[in-house]
Amino acid sequence: MRKKLLSVILSTAMAASLLAGCSSANTTAPAAEGTTETTEATEAAEETEAGEKTTAATAGLFPAIAKEDLKIGVINITDPTEGAGYTYTHDLGIQGMQAALGLEDSQIIRKNNTADTDPTAIESAMLECIEEGCQLIFATSYGYMDTCEKLAAEYPDVIFSHGTGYKANGKNFNNYFGRIYQARYLAGIAAGLKTESNKIGYVSAFGKTLAETASGINAFAMGAYSVNPDSQVFVKVTNSWYDPEGEKQAAQALIADGCDVIGQHCDTPNPQLAAEEAGVYGVGYNSDMSKDAPDAVLCSVMWDWSAYYTWAVEQVIAGTWSGENYYGGMSEGLVTLSDLSDLNDPEAAAKIEEAKQKMIDGSFNVFDGVIELNDGTTVGEEGSTLEDSVIQGSMDWYFKNVTED
Repeated sequence: MRKKLLSVILSTAMAASLLAGCSSANTTAPAAEGTTETTEATEAAEETEAGEKTTAATAGLFPAIAKEDLKIGVINITDPTEGAGYTYTHDLGIQGMQAALGLEDSQIIRKNNTADTDPTAIESAMLECIEEGCQLIFATSYGYMDTCEKLAAEYPDVIFSHGTGYKANGKNFNNYFGRIYQARYLAGIAAGLKTESNKIGYVSAFGKTLAETASGINAFAMGAYSVNPDSQVFVKVTNSWYDPEGEKQAAQALIADGCDVIGQHCDTPNPQLAAEEAGVYGVGYNSDMSKDAPDAVLCSVMWDWSAYYTWAVEQVIAGTWSGENYYGGMSEGLVTLSDLSDLNDPEAAAKIEEAKQKMIDGSFNVFDGVIELNDGTTVGEEGSTLEDSVIQGSMDWYFKNVTED
């Protein structure tokens, strides 16, 4: 009964939903051309039909919400006040969106420390956001996906936007992510030029069992290989997105095995702290980790989530929300590489800038052509590049210089 009542309340606040619309504002085909003998009546009918299509395409699936009436929920896996890592970076994006659009602090409802392995806690956090009047909820962690799917069906007037996942309904539940592998390739160049042992370590939440982590590992390894064909990338998996102690121990084990540069795809700066303690180098992730380990960090692979958050909230305010998924990259400003520290090899800046510009102009896409794997097989075809659906959804292999321990 509570859920039905909330739905009625939100329906009244947002007016009648236009969920019958299509999932993308760009999917409407142009009207067929008429013959030269078309009558005035037919022409008028065609003009009316075209006008209706244009209106449907631009109106979006929900009516506009006045900026001052908007409330946004944000579900975070940890607390952004930690000052580094995944949640901190998402919160910087929320702050950037808020500043760009002029929203009040009271319009942002944060639910921090919501474990993405606890469905009950996730649902409670989202329901609290709805009860507090949120019409849009950003769920930032992969483990929130199934709850978003469930509640989106129960609350059709609330928009659930889920980060890093793959499920969506094309209406009030979409997903957002990006080509972070582009920045990882650039960071791999820095690592490949810096290593003296030709052994580069990589602490990852998961390995090739998940395409998101596999594509990041591979792009990093390919970047290193592009400037140093003798380099090898050794991966240790923690099996958790957030495991501060496990991340540190994995880095320490890689360093003990001779790795002199440590990359990472995990939440905390602990791998970089371990690198600094051991007198080796590292590549941070999410935020610029040079502030955490200034004597170790070469650069950091970074997100600017404000690019997406601003785009999404602008749609909701304008009434143009289409339900489409979002997948941006360097061209959209969603992913980037931090400034290089003075610890880098002298060649790094020029090599990285060259590759970056090719990514931006589209002449290089990282996973181009025939790619050799570490089991002796190949994927891809000459003159083609892997689809984003493969890179983000089904990649389950390693590039030829990668070893998972």
